[in-house]
Amino acid sequence: MASWAPLAYACIDVGSNTTRLLVAELRDGRLRELAAQRAFTRLGRCVLEEGALTAGKLAECAAVVASQAQLARDLGVLAIDVVGTAVVRDAPNRAELEAAVEKAAGVPMRVLSGEEEARLAFTGVLGTLSGAADGRIAVVDVGGWSTEVVLGTRAAGVSWSESFRLGSGLLADVYFHADPPDRRELAAVTAHVSEVLEPLDLPRPDRALAVGGSATSVRRIVGRELSRHALERSLELLSRSSCDEVAARIDLHPERVRLMPAGIAIMHELARRLDVELELGNGGLREGVVLELAARTGELQR
Repeated sequence: MASWAPLAYACIDVGSNTTRLLVAELRDGRLRELAAQRAFTRLGRCVLEEGALTAGKLAECAAVVASQAQLARDLGVLAIDVVGTAVVRDAPNRAELEAAVEKAAGVPMRVLSGEEEARLAFTGVLGTLSGAADGRIAVVDVGGWSTEVVLGTRAAGVSWSESFRLGSGLLADVYFHADPPDRRELAAVTAHVSEVLEPLDLPRPDRALAVGGSATSVRRIVGRELSRHALERSLELLSRSSCDEVAARIDLHPERVRLMPAGIAIMHELARRLDVELELGNGGLREGVVLELAARTGELQR
């Protein structure tokens, strides 16, 4: 009898801070990462400063996607899904980016709505969550240009979701000018986050899981604990040392360190409003995309 090898799939996530590749296969219904790659393309800063994506930024991003798509093909993936998130939705010339990506990479890019982003993040978290997942689960996905909050259960799926125009890159680019950011800058970010999240009114979830670059970056400082106290300790460290000093200490890119205080402010306020401590999720948007790719080809039923 011929042996059957799991099929591999790829997601390329074009975000405001980074363009990221995930190649993964399914084994017994669970994802196994084969490759991951990240490039700081900073589309958000370009849109914020120039009002649109410049010709140079379009070419840069398209080249990154093409390189990542080729890596995925070299690994023998069955399918590649390129998705654009909040910053691409907001870019006035997003059609130019879609055309440039498809021409360079040979793969179309689909621009996700806020609702789709939220649903895919929830799918990715639940699909990689080990052990019991009873009761209401909140997923908090803090990105560079937007933050998605999702509530649902494993059995019934998503029951509520919202996308907020809050992101670590967006806030850092608007408010942070000192290195490290000073107290006035941090206070301004905190006030902005609180104002944007004011309409959030959800029943208290049984668990809340945080995903995205901010959550995984904070892990370098405090481990998997994302309690409000741990987030406060992280913010204190980041307010005392320069980006380069912290980056060298925790082995992280200085650009990612620059964004961390804003991401922490968002997570801290969400934990307060949800009245539950955050846990670090293992999956997220890219994992959700891969799981749905597999489902569309029948992989989950084999």
